[in-house]
Amino acid sequence: MKSRRDFLKLSLVSVSVLATQQALAQAHVPAWLLDSLNNASADPWLEMPKILARIKAPVFPNKDFDITKFGAVGDGKTLNTESIAKAIATSNKAGGGRVIVPQGDFLTGAIHLKSNVNLHILAGGTIKFSRDPKHYLPLVFTRWEGMELMNYSPFLYAFEQENIGITGEGTIDGQSDCEHWWPWKGRTNCGWKEGDPNQARARKKLYEQVAARVPVVERIHGEGSFLRPQFLQPYRSKNILIEGVTLRGSPMWQVHPVLCSNVTVRKLTIIADGPNTDGCDPESCNDVLIDDCFFDTGDDCIAIKAGRNEDGRRVPVPSQNIIIRNCHMKDGHGGITIGSEISGGVRNVFAEKCQLDSPRLDIAIRFKNNALRGGLLENIFVRDLKVGQVAQAAIAIDFLYEEAGNGPYKPVLRNVDIRNITVEKADYAMSLRGLPQAPAEDIHIKDCDFKNVAKPNLIENVNGLKLVNVKVNGKVVEANNRN
Repeated sequence: MKSRRDFLKLSLVSVSVLATQQALAQAHVPAWLLDSLNNASADPWLEMPKILARIKAPVFPNKDFDITKFGAVGDGKTLNTESIAKAIATSNKAGGGRVIVPQGDFLTGAIHLKSNVNLHILAGGTIKFSRDPKHYLPLVFTRWEGMELMNYSPFLYAFEQENIGITGEGTIDGQSDCEHWWPWKGRTNCGWKEGDPNQARARKKLYEQVAARVPVVERIHGEGSFLRPQFLQPYRSKNILIEGVTLRGSPMWQVHPVLCSNVTVRKLTIIADGPNTDGCDPESCNDVLIDDCFFDTGDDCIAIKAGRNEDGRRVPVPSQNIIIRNCHMKDGHGGITIGSEISGGVRNVFAEKCQLDSPRLDIAIRFKNNALRGGLLENIFVRDLKVGQVAQAAIAIDFLYEEAGNGPYKPVLRNVDIRNITVEKADYAMSLRGLPQAPAEDIHIKDCDFKNVAKPNLIENVNGLKLVNVKVNGKVVEANNRN
């Protein structure tokens, strides 16, 4: 029999565990993590089917509204903004259905989707967005690099709608290039020269407005600011399907759902090599599936975000419950990226069965944060990636991004598990750099094989790094081994 002292010890331990569980529950920690208190072998991947069960693509009424019936002309010259708007409004008023874009080149300004409408582009059909900035007025409530403002309308936009779709086998062409939209970034290698307009002044002003918490309706930009609009942006919407279409020529971020829930992004072909042309950036979203997409971009292929600086803290909505699978990443800065606009935090990300391969893909798995962003990044799980070559690192944690340690906030990255990754060529296998005052924590890498690696691992300010069966250039490396 246990002594009274043993019984008291056991009772105190039980009370402590119960208190810990209750505290974690109150902090909205996911159930699978609570379960792991009782079962050390609990597999976090068992949570993925539960997330998938909640993600359901919207179903639309079996009614079609052909835009040509509303006056649209597919000659590539006629501006069809009003005709497309009429077709969408009519479909919405009738309870929903498909707004059909048939074969042809249909020039338009901003398109605003409404609830229960699926914009369906047939094979051979192309939506071509105008290169005239005036066709994206009046200003709308939007988010630009993680900061809210009144700016040009995104090319294809939905605000506070539900059950919306962008589908088909056709093409959406933003017609952006080094003569249109991209020079506003101010890059000399893309059409811009000293004295030309660029975004720098307005971007600085927006930073200052965010820091001062100026009301969003007073953050007036648009004409004269040169802040490029996003390509596809559902905002504060739910039940979204974006499937099948080819995107090309985006002005900047391409698929950018903000504060949305139940989002399916599937079988897209995304091509744009301009500045900041991220492929898919779910921001402050819940329950998102990114499946079987092809990315060839001028920035991160996928970048999970959650607001920048004070706006991410003022609207503290994390991105969570996100699944990435079966995707193919070609050119880009990062393949699977979290950050850098991440002040609202991110948790519960699952990425698997992707292929990444290009000498112009910088990093395969990328975390970006700093002491001005802050934010809690946790529960990130990656497995079964095949990486051909990357230009820089296979796995990178970068808390030195942009402002680096110059800020009062603590960036937190913890509970990261990466396993079964093969890499054929890289500069670094691992470049893991936290901050002295904010080390990355509990980074577990298992069953990974990094070949043809040029430089030793770079590991700074990482606590709880665990390497199991990890090979670099054929040699097993330990957590404390910098070679």
